[in-house]
This record gives sequence, structure tokens and C-alpha cells, in this order.
Amino acid sequence: MTTPTLEEFLGQADTWLAERYPRAARDRRFVWGEGDDEVRVFQEPDPEQEADALPAIRRWRQELWDHGYGWISGPPEFGGAGLPVSYARAFERLTRQYRVPGDAALTVSLGMVAPTIGRHGTEQQKKHWLPLLFSGQQIACQLFSEPGAGSDLAAVRTQAVRHGEGWRVSGQKVWTSGAHLADVGEIICRTASEPRHRNLTAFLIDMRAPGVTVRPLRQMTGGASFNEVFLDDVAVSDDRRLDEAGNGWKVALTTLSHERNAMGHSAFGGAGILSTERLIGLVHAAGKQADPVIRQEFGELLSHLRTARYTQQVMAAQARAGEPPGPEIALNKLALSANMKRLAEFVAAVLGPALVADTGAWGTYAWTSVVLGAPGYRLGGGTDEVLKNAIAQRVLGLPRPA
Repeated sequence: MTTPTLEEFLGQADTWLAERYPRAARDRRFVWGEGDDEVRVFQEPDPEQEADALPAIRRWRQELWDHGYGWISGPPEFGGAGLPVSYARAFERLTRQYRVPGDAALTVSLGMVAPTIGRHGTEQQKKHWLPLLFSGQQIACQLFSEPGAGSDLAAVRTQAVRHGEGWRVSGQKVWTSGAHLADVGEIICRTASEPRHRNLTAFLIDMRAPGVTVRPLRQMTGGASFNEVFLDDVAVSDDRRLDEAGNGWKVALTTLSHERNAMGHSAFGGAGILSTERLIGLVHAAGKQADPVIRQEFGELLSHLRTARYTQQVMAAQARAGEPPGPEIALNKLALSANMKRLAEFVAAVLGPALVADTGAWGTYAWTSVVLGAPGYRLGGGTDEVLKNAIAQRVLGLPRPA
């Protein structure tokens, strides 16, 4: 079968989308004081609205899958269309011109768990799980962090013990995005005693199985973007084990590299909270445009945002060339957490007391959730300290501390 040109592919896709979804309104240039002034670090949807939106998201993914757009760059033997990655990225840009349900609730499923299965799963696991995830029939979450382990995944205490032909899993996970929506969870468990890094095993656990309890975690922003998950003697069949027993550390590194890549995409300016236009409007609204200190801090913040953008573009080019994310992808994540910290400090300096006292003025108190949420990026996807060690040892080749 002849591969269509990118222009032919986009023309067919545009026609398909136009038959099913209305055109989105053209983005208007940002104007201070117009529209909703909400700015958030973490999306914190209303639970009822989130549940109501989920069926439409699943239908969207199923339609994409049924018409060959569900996994554009995936291997045909696992249900993909077998087209270049550039076609998938072009299709993603095209969908922004239409009011489609989108994949925001499936970031972990499609951006982290599916690539991990693609790399570490058996042929049978790939044929079974990848179509389910890309078609939206199953939604996945990531069960890594624990209360006592932090970012040290080698110290996890959740145990998986052999039980007949399968396993029994007991323990607790924390900071799990989307666990309340998920059908399946990629979990890292301790399956042997020391040595570290060779005593872990990865599984795909049924989130609806007896013994699995999901509870929301309330943050100081007021929202509940994450969950804690309790596992009480949960039965897991051996065909849900990813890779060999004892190879869980390798599986985890694959997932984390994709997670940091996904998080790092936000590390540069553009729409939303890192929008240059929004920050300029903030400075003018506060009457600080002539303040030499604010002007200098704004210039430094903008320079860091632009640098992060260029770094991300280089790594995106590597991804388009088919190179999997390596340990250097941690640079994107570090840039994001550093820029969030700089942003919070800059906003606080500009607004002063208006940041913590809700006067009703547009674009002032709304920044509170950003200031409160920004520190979370230093923890999610691996703490800054852990990522710096990874870069030092695995990228720069520096020795481990004695």
C-alpha cells in the first residue's frame, strides 16, 4: 500500500474531522482583563464534570482508532497506521482547529504507560494492551511513588509475593494522577530482597480488583489532582508482569523518561501561565513597568523560558528522528520546575499583597494557585536532586559520591 504524502494525509484527516466536529473559534490575541483570568499549575477539574466528560473522551479515542487515527505512528502489527511520527504530530496540530474532546485525561495512558508496554511487553501483551489503551477502552495510571520512598524508587515497600501461578500485591502508592479514572495501573513492586535495583518487578494491575482502594489527596491549592492508592492482598496473574521478574527498575526508567519528556513540554513560554503577553499585562496592570528591578527580573525570566523552549525543540527533533528519550530528558523537567519557581517569585514581587487578598481585580488573586502549586513541580516525576544526580552520572559520566 502506497504511503500518502503528508499533504494528502492531512487533507483526508481534515475532511474526516470536519464531518464530525465543529470548528474551534480562532484564538484571539490575549487581552488583559478579558475572559477568564484562571491560571493553574495543576488541572483540578470538578469530579462530577470530569466523570461526565469521560464517556465523550472514550468515544473520541474509539472513533480515532476505528478510522486509522488512533495510533498513527504505531506498528501495523499492533493496530497502528505505520506512518511517520511527523504525521502524528501534524494530525495533533490539526485537531486543535476543531472542538474535539481531546486526550488531556489520557496523558499517562498514551504518553507513559503505552510506550513502556511497547518496549518491555511481550508480543501478546502488546497485541492485547496497546489497542485497548489507544482506543480509549482502557485508561492507565502510574503507581510508582510511596509515602516512605519519595523519589527513591529503589526503596519502594509495596510487595508482590508469588502465589501459585500468580502474585499477591500489598502496599500503598501515593501522588497517582488519574487513579480514580483508571482501569489499569502500571505498578512497581518489591519482589526480592537486596541488592537494590535488581529486586523490583513491574506489573499491570486491575484498578477495579478486590483489595484496591483509591482516595483523593487534597492539596493546599484546594484541589485534588492526585490520589493515594491502597493495595490489600490484590491478586495479579503472571501474564500481567512486564518484562522479567527483577527488571522492574529498567521498566520504571522507561516510564519516567517519557513522563519527564511530557512534563518538560511545558517548560517554555507560550499560551497559559507562561504566556509572555499575560506576564506583560500583569506588569502593566500593577503599574510596575518602570520599576528597574521588575524589568530586570522579567528579562531574566523571559531568557530562561526561551532557553527552555530551544532545549525542548532540540529534543523534540530527536524524538521525530525516532530516538527514544534518554536520561538527558531530565533537563526538560528541571527547566520546568526552575521556571515555575521563577514565575511564582516574579508574580509575588509584582503583585505584593494583591496576591493574597481577593479584591476582585482581574488577574491578581487568580495567581494564588500558581504560587501554591509551583513547588509541586520540584517533586513530580522525580525530585530536582534525583534528576541532577541522574544527569551527573548517566549523561556527564561523573562518579557516584563515596
